[in-house]
Amino acid sequence: MNNTLNGESREVPSKALIVDDESFTLELFEYELKSQGFEVTTASSGTQGIEALKKQDYDVILTDLNMPDITGIEMVKNTKSIRPHTEIIVVTGDDSSEKAVEAIREGAFDYILKPVDFDKLFTSVRNAVESKRQAHINERQAAEIKRLRDRLSSRTSFEGVIGGARSMQNIYEIIENVAESDANILILGESGTGKEVVANAIHYKSQRSNQPFIKVNCSALPKDLIESQLFGHVKGSFTGANADKVGFIGQANGGSLLLDEIGEMPIDLQPKLLRLLQEKVYYRVGSDKPQTADFRLICATNRDPFDAIKEGNLREDLYYRVNTIEITIPPLRDRIEDVPMLAEHFLRMYGDKYNKPDAAFARSAYDQMLNYGWRGNVRELQHSIERAVLLSKSGSIERLDISDAASFAVSAGAGSNAVAAIGSGSQNGQFETAQTSAQPLRTIENFDIPTIMEGEDMFSSIGKLIVDRLPEPTDGADTKDVFDGIESGVVLAALKRTNGNKQAAANLLGLYRPRLYGMIKRHKLENQI
Repeated sequence: MNNTLNGESREVPSKALIVDDESFTLELFEYELKSQGFEVTTASSGTQGIEALKKQDYDVILTDLNMPDITGIEMVKNTKSIRPHTEIIVVTGDDSSEKAVEAIREGAFDYILKPVDFDKLFTSVRNAVESKRQAHINERQAAEIKRLRDRLSSRTSFEGVIGGARSMQNIYEIIENVAESDANILILGESGTGKEVVANAIHYKSQRSNQPFIKVNCSALPKDLIESQLFGHVKGSFTGANADKVGFIGQANGGSLLLDEIGEMPIDLQPKLLRLLQEKVYYRVGSDKPQTADFRLICATNRDPFDAIKEGNLREDLYYRVNTIEITIPPLRDRIEDVPMLAEHFLRMYGDKYNKPDAAFARSAYDQMLNYGWRGNVRELQHSIERAVLLSKSGSIERLDISDAASFAVSAGAGSNAVAAIGSGSQNGQFETAQTSAQPLRTIENFDIPTIMEGEDMFSSIGKLIVDRLPEPTDGADTKDVFDGIESGVVLAALKRTNGNKQAAANLLGLYRPRLYGMIKRHKLENQI
């Protein structure tokens, strides 16, 4: 039977539940709705109606307002509790606007008086069915958007840090493992790589996340004031000390303290910081009253700490004290596959900020970004995107206002030639390792793939297959990044399977397309597709 109520033939009829304690009303409504193509269920009491609703979903429910066991208002409440998307229409002979308002307030879709005008009822039923259908569509779309967002954010971002490169995955794992401890953290990385963003992730992932996070740039503080700024002072302790000052360490009590550019801290102040970390007490300038220190220390520097130690700018004992856990953030040129992902993030951010929601990158802009060295790292990229959004006259951004890309060309990824994995460019589909093996090479056709997959996860099986064929490492021999080679091979295989269609390849691999562009660039696969 087809439901033709809305003028369209439907293969599956809509389902209606009619709840009324009058048998005549049940029979009449059942007849009218069946004539419109509905599959109808009847219930002679509110209790029967609720039981039916628990067993089966309905597209629309018609209920009487006044029933001996359960009122129509209670029926509305129960329906919305059991089937939130199912619309319910209250039909009654009680001409009370107060009751109508109450029914609508509790979630009823409509309120219709007896004697019923069936044309009006059918219009209301049609709208109720459409409302439920749209609610399901919206729910599916919301679930799909969440799935996509989860996929894009799954290890492509972490607590505000953005990046899907393997080096960033390692950083995410370190943050997850150490964030809830109070271990001192030292973050290393070139200027603009995002050391403060990583520090934020550590703090806001920790048990101290609801407490203060105080950030101090040691290079920005005047050398003669840094001690009082850091430790605090008491009134009259020196000229200009007109009041007591808590200091950054006191402000960070219970929370976290970031000392950025730790290598720029005056060398004569470093023993006091070392003592603070060892004894958990400190003294404000001009006071002999000990202050208790309770904070998590995070330090950062863009310098090689051992160079700073050799130059006498950093005490070695302080270095080892602040470096319980070390996190090194790679420069952007070493994770070039993250550039499109970061660019898209900044594009959305500045598109919203400057009211340019239609801003989008042309492929030429992606090519330019992927061929540029980004000496200023993420900060340079961010400023370039902001400038491009501000200056764009149309929605499409063709090029960024950056220096000649050829002057700072990105070098190939260190591991791009490490391993040629399954499907990595060989015409006959050979699986090869870059290192010489005494075993003869075997083609993919020689592997019993069904056997590999049987009873085991496919990726685990193929991973075991690859590892079993790797030669044992020898002292002094060059080591190769196996994962780089596998990544290169998988990306190339996906591109060949999709005949070079990058969007299809990205979908196949579960990747965000701009991230795929970065992988293609890093592994130099442009000419192999």
